[in-house]
Amino acid sequence: MRKINIAVFASGSGSNCENLIKYFAHHEKAEVRLVVSNKADAPVLQRAARFGVPQAVVSRNDLQLPEVVLPLLNDYAIDFIVLAGFLPLVPTYIIDAYPQRIVNIHPSLLPKYGGKGMWGHHVHEAVKAAGELETGMTVHWVTPQCDEGAIIAQFKVALSPDDTPDDIAAKEHVLEMEHFPQVVELLVESLLYSFN
Repeated sequence: MRKINIAVFASGSGSNCENLIKYFAHHEKAEVRLVVSNKADAPVLQRAARFGVPQAVVSRNDLQLPEVVLPLLNDYAIDFIVLAGFLPLVPTYIIDAYPQRIVNIHPSLLPKYGGKGMWGHHVHEAVKAAGELETGMTVHWVTPQCDEGAIIAQFKVALSPDDTPDDIAAKEHVLEMEHFPQVVELLVESLLYSFN
């Protein structure tokens, strides 16, 4: 039986990417075949290299060019794309090429604290400023509109009034490490079923 080939798009440190690589390293049904970053100095590229996963740097400008990105994805026979801290908006041509096969992880309970400028620490600072009693992570389908795709899964954690934005980030990150690979696993297994 063929495996689902996953590409992870990431812009930063890559902790979620590494978690996915490890999770699918000996998986029967899927593997991370490619890591793409828009930043040549992103630590995620070094993480991928340590695990022998091919890496590619695609600048924000090149991301807009189908003749650059689609051949790259085809070279690795990519079936499914996971955004894990990828900051640029994904162009419509990629979404059209991978319908219902691109997911994103967001560090809040969407639709709260989503949209343009809401990434990383900005999200956790907004959650703190609003005095929220809980936060969490959302996995959603990617559409041309930032953070507006249908929600696939959400996981929550309680907050204390004493929590700093860093505390909030740490609590939310635990959810990502625990749940994100399993959500991706369910999605790729469903995709594999549709292929067979």
